[in-house]
Amino acid sequence: MIKLIVGLGNPGAEYTATRHNAGFWFVDALAQQSGASLTNQKNFHGYAARARVAGQEVWLLEPQTFMNRSGQSVVALARFYKIMPDEILVVHDELDLLPGTVRLKRGGGTGGHNGLKDIAAHLTTPDFWRLRLGIGHPRTLQPAGSQQQVADFVLKPPRKEEQAEIDEAMSRSLDIVDLVVKGEMEKAMMRLHAAPGK
Repeated sequence: MIKLIVGLGNPGAEYTATRHNAGFWFVDALAQQSGASLTNQKNFHGYAARARVAGQEVWLLEPQTFMNRSGQSVVALARFYKIMPDEILVVHDELDLLPGTVRLKRGGGTGGHNGLKDIAAHLTTPDFWRLRLGIGHPRTLQPAGSQQQVADFVLKPPRKEEQAEIDEAMSRSLDIVDLVVKGEMEKAMMRLHAAPGK
């Protein structure tokens, strides 16, 4: 079962609407859906809340450490409450998926995502669950300077039509979050991944 749901993003009003904050958007929506209020918890370097999801108590967390130090926040809460890596779901933006596409998986690589890299390093394992919200990829990437282009892309807001697709994917993800929390991952993946045209 999942005991901790982490949304990744960067703190600060200037980042709120940017693609890199898709994980924060999801946790905000889940908190609202479950009637939980995220509050600043300095011990965990982030905004956190206890929520009831599918009849279970689940922690919601938004690290406030900036993306490349997300693991500091995740490991602080996970250690304190004795939550194992396979009981953690990390929700993040995914360059390799188009807007409107969402995938659930356990473990695997980090795809160059600095938040995932830092969490895997702090947990000393990549064996945690990920909910990957597609944001698309800058189409003009060239080998030279491509890292800078990606950084510029993820730190800008999605176009209006992309935002609508991301919002729809988040809505579908919220619909299966009860299954995820209960540990019914196969059923959750089948329902999530079977969406028409995705």
